[in-house]
Amino acid sequence: MAFLTDRKRAIGMGSAKAGTEHFWSMTKSSFGLVILVPLFILTFAPMLGAPHADVVAYFARPFPAVVAGLTLVVGWMHFKGGVQALIEDYTDGLVRKGLILGTICLSYAAAAASVYAIARIAL
Repeated sequence: MAFLTDRKRAIGMGSAKAGTEHFWSMTKSSFGLVILVPLFILTFAPMLGAPHADVVAYFARPFPAVVAGLTLVVGWMHFKGGVQALIEDYTDGLVRKGLILGTICLSYAAAAASVYAIARIAL
């Protein structure tokens, strides 16, 4: 029999013991996207409707390639965190684990494919 009060057992632990870490992760990625998305729009917009050769030459330069790569990677990681929170809120059991694993795999695969595509153009 434990002689701890409910308050003493709860000190230092959130409801899931990891909510603060997830909150800060999402906050950091949101802040990064606030900076990266306008930069991405400013670098991507001039190339809309341009011929393929011009687009390849433009994204072969370091700044547009780095901005596009960072925007895509940070965006996919933010997606992963947001969808994981959504899945945790609305599912449970084995379905929850499967959906979270699928989302994580999808996010990392899409981020890797994005970086590969940008690298192929830039190099």
